[in-house]
Amino acid sequence: MSVWDEVVGQPAAVQTLSAASQGAAEVVAGTPSGTAVSSSAMTHSWLFTGPPGSGRSVAARAFAAALQCSQGGCGACPQCHQVRAGTHADVRLVVPEGLSIPVKQMRELVLRAAQSPSGGRWHVILIEDADRLTEGASNALLTAIEEPPARSVFLLCAPSTHPDDVAVTVRSRCRVISLRTPTADAIAALLVTRDGVDEAMARWAARASQGHVGRARRLARDEEARSRRQTVLSLPRSLTGLGACFDAAEILIQAVEDEAAAVTQPIDGSETEALKQALGAGGTGKGAAGATRGSAGQLKDLEKSQKSRRTRAQRDALDRALVDLAAFYRDVLAARLGAQVPSVHADIPDVVGRAAQVWTPESVLRRLDSVLACRAAIELNVKPRIAVEAMAIALREG
Repeated sequence: MSVWDEVVGQPAAVQTLSAASQGAAEVVAGTPSGTAVSSSAMTHSWLFTGPPGSGRSVAARAFAAALQCSQGGCGACPQCHQVRAGTHADVRLVVPEGLSIPVKQMRELVLRAAQSPSGGRWHVILIEDADRLTEGASNALLTAIEEPPARSVFLLCAPSTHPDDVAVTVRSRCRVISLRTPTADAIAALLVTRDGVDEAMARWAARASQGHVGRARRLARDEEARSRRQTVLSLPRSLTGLGACFDAAEILIQAVEDEAAAVTQPIDGSETEALKQALGAGGTGKGAAGATRGSAGQLKDLEKSQKSRRTRAQRDALDRALVDLAAFYRDVLAARLGAQVPSVHADIPDVVGRAAQVWTPESVLRRLDSVLACRAAIELNVKPRIAVEAMAIALREG
């Protein structure tokens, strides 16, 4: 299975990146047909854009593997396996764990990028969610991509080329790969062939995920993920009074916090234990007390970083829930108007049908607007609980 097989529904992007990996191979081989600056296919800085779930990071990782692979991404060699597993010595994956990527971390990456590859063909810096770069971090990155080292490549992933996502100065120095939302059929086929998911489950998960490959995989394989989705979709039916609105908001927030905790708590525990051991915790020798003295500050810094990661995980989980809720009202509106479009939540046609009989198109639109307003409020750092409570009241009023 080639590394490109996982880049679902993006034939134009795969063609461009495959050609670039061939150009990169010519550079490594030193053939007359290309150099690091003159090759028409290869460049040092790339920006992968596309909607959530389109596979920005998947495409970037596939490209990183193709750059290191002597066969352009065969998917079977040690280089491909190491890149896909995140263990390749010359491929640095930057996945923001908190709300942003700080300037200190970016300066460390820039210094590392100046080094020659230790064993691979290229030194690759892959930054997922580059839209979380702080202004200082963007400026530090700019200094590297303006005059990049000969054998270093920067791969950035962001939702769009808008200045709110990527600084104009950084964008202007990158080659853009625009990805689109893959079709449900393409996602279902990947789940069947790669993950061994039952075909009926794969088709349902692909539709319910709204084109998000990662979410489709979770829905298809995780019963708890399906249960949390049902909790979200039951919210519109539970808004029978003002008190019920607050209860529904509390249930949604609790579900989001539980989902985030399931992801972050195992990581937090292992990180804390590893740091304590590194600082000499549990030691009984002469220097044990001195080794642990002053460790409180380091533990506090770690707790701060973990708190930021939990906040990010909670907001991401809440955003997925709101997207599901918005899709419900979209289905109701389509049913109310008799639109001949596929339903996102095809497993609850009776609920959608009853709502379509009761609500007017105008009231459905107002409810949909309240969900989108909640997403916007959270992006502006409104407390999630307050934003969700206000949304629940607006949904009840219609």
